[in-house]
Amino acid sequence: MPFARDPIRRTVYSVIIIIAILFAAHFIRATIQSSMPPVDPAWQEQAGRVQILRDEWGIAHVYGQSDADAAFGLAYAHAEDDFALIQGALIAAQGKLSLLQLSEKALANDFYTDLFGIQIDTDTYYDTVLSDDTRAMLEGYAAGFNYYASLHPDEADGRFFPITGKDIAAGFAHKLPLFLRIDLSLKTIMESEDPLMPGTVLPGSLETARLRMVASNAHAVHAGHSTDGITRLNVNSHQPWEGPVAWYEAHVISEEGWNMLGGTFPGSPIIFVGHNEHLGWAHTVNHYDSVDVYRLEMNPDNPLQYRVDDEWLELKERPIEITVDLFLFNFTYDDMAYTSIYGPTVKTDHGYYAFRHAGLGDMLRTVEQWYRMNKAANFNEWQNAMRLHALPMFNTVYADRNTIHYVYNARLPIRNPDYDWRAVLPGNTRKTLWETELPYDQLPQVTNPPSGFVQNCNSTPFRTTTGNANPRREDYPESMGIEDRMTNRALRSLELFGGDQRISRAEFLRYKWDRAYDSQAPIYREAITPVLENLTPQNETERRALGILRQWNGRTDPDNRSAALAILTWQPIWTSIVVDRALEHPDPLDTFRAAVDWLLSKYGRVDVPLGQVQRLIRGNVNLPLGGGPDVLNAIHARKDGSILRGWAGDAYIQIAEFGPDGVQSLAIHQYGNSSRADSPHYSDQAPLFSHRTLRRSLYDRADIEERLESGYHPGAEHPR
Repeated sequence: MPFARDPIRRTVYSVIIIIAILFAAHFIRATIQSSMPPVDPAWQEQAGRVQILRDEWGIAHVYGQSDADAAFGLAYAHAEDDFALIQGALIAAQGKLSLLQLSEKALANDFYTDLFGIQIDTDTYYDTVLSDDTRAMLEGYAAGFNYYASLHPDEADGRFFPITGKDIAAGFAHKLPLFLRIDLSLKTIMESEDPLMPGTVLPGSLETARLRMVASNAHAVHAGHSTDGITRLNVNSHQPWEGPVAWYEAHVISEEGWNMLGGTFPGSPIIFVGHNEHLGWAHTVNHYDSVDVYRLEMNPDNPLQYRVDDEWLELKERPIEITVDLFLFNFTYDDMAYTSIYGPTVKTDHGYYAFRHAGLGDMLRTVEQWYRMNKAANFNEWQNAMRLHALPMFNTVYADRNTIHYVYNARLPIRNPDYDWRAVLPGNTRKTLWETELPYDQLPQVTNPPSGFVQNCNSTPFRTTTGNANPRREDYPESMGIEDRMTNRALRSLELFGGDQRISRAEFLRYKWDRAYDSQAPIYREAITPVLENLTPQNETERRALGILRQWNGRTDPDNRSAALAILTWQPIWTSIVVDRALEHPDPLDTFRAAVDWLLSKYGRVDVPLGQVQRLIRGNVNLPLGGGPDVLNAIHARKDGSILRGWAGDAYIQIAEFGPDGVQSLAIHQYGNSSRADSPHYSDQAPLFSHRTLRRSLYDRADIEERLESGYHPGAEHPR
């Protein structure tokens, strides 16, 4: 029978041909992706000037002759522990994430990156706004990452290498607007099916900004307020436990005076929070009204003209391309980005909208500011670094031997009070186009208050401490959108630190690990009190559950039998407020009944000890967790089968102590210092974290060498 008339044989041969094509495509693809630039002799030479000392917890203490050498070593060491995350973060900043992974998130990232011109701004300003030593440090980091990738081509995607210092700098311009939640405003506009007219309140606006409290803690107690004459700083930023903004602990030391120990993110050449030999600081997220959205009035006779006052202006336009990897081939999607006098502008089916955010066009200099903060030797030098005012946000708590300080760091726009800045704004007048911001020295701040302590836990700056040293609310107009809400963590901080005239180390730590809700905390107002006052039990099960909730003492210890029910009742409401930024929130009576049903279905009863329900899981490690949303020992957990699995909250914690003999610190990480499952440091700190036990940080070289796991130059593998 001829082949053409044999459908079975024809089908078999077709399948074989398709498989062969797929195998060939896979081979070609793998060859391209693993095709790395050859090792540059300059990288090898630089590696010889770097030494990486890994202590018993796998923490990298990186020594370099110059700051650029130290950054080279940091990149190499971090790549050993976290290569995939660093590569992904850098590719996202390039606006090419859709080439690495096909997902809605990747497409949205690449559109945002192109719309806001991250690469264009970096290429334009890299050589002019950054100092020579900052650029050298960035290039050193890029070289260290390239060196690792060239030596490990099986891990790297060769299409994106070599990485440059500009790529590292672009990461700062890429991430910080996302902390401002510009993505939320953009998503709302792009997904809306109806026109959003001026006056429409958006999620993330001034109104909802006062509700969206993401967790982080920072405390400082002055030496004169402590029992042993030591100034203490709590560095306790709450981040997701996995992903591109998960904390990594590192120690960077150079012969040019850089000696910083603390936490950093994948792709960063500097330490964001922690201490050097003189001083330290912590950040918490603040939520002022940082993003404005404008609806443009377009010319019906010219689609690229928009009215501003009495004239028609031309939109600037530029083509953008988003390339998607479809395995066998790449597909490029063409779009257009626009710019108006208000800022980046998008076209939708229902109109043109412009975005303006605090620090627009100035994000590149944030790396310079953090670098100067890293190397500051005293409060004056640190303040001068902060006065660069490139960072558009973050409450910051500072401490050294003699000084504690808090500043509501923000780029606060000076806006026309005649408009409702919570809402979509008319984009047809310069009256809504703000050009100036409040100078750094006029921001809300407190230095060495009589109370002896400062705190911020994502709360209003106007209750930073007890007594009369707080900034005054009346000094700052409503249009700046500074939050007034107090978190439970802030309320508890004022009660604990403010109620103790002399604080010992043990008391400082006990306050930091506090697991209680204040009687005025949001959980009561938003969930518990409405249930207790308004629920009419429909059956005996609800009656017993209501009794368990009524018995709750507001604590979240692992053995507490009411806490799981309380947390599950509030969690959907908290998620709606903090994560989804919704304008409407679930009914607490509904969330209570859902919590009862879930506990009964998983455990057969409602009074389950919290630690049985809430777990820390990492590989084969499965441990109980106390704490909860918005307690000082903050834990955020999601339903995962029959448990609440921790995913964020307390993460990298550092307690820095500044005394007459210098600085020392205690620390812990929720997992360990490697994201590689085959590393002994993948989860080695988890048992300590579960028990709220801190380990001593190693800062002096003699101490590091005494507890040395391995020491090597980049290029020599260390045991994992």
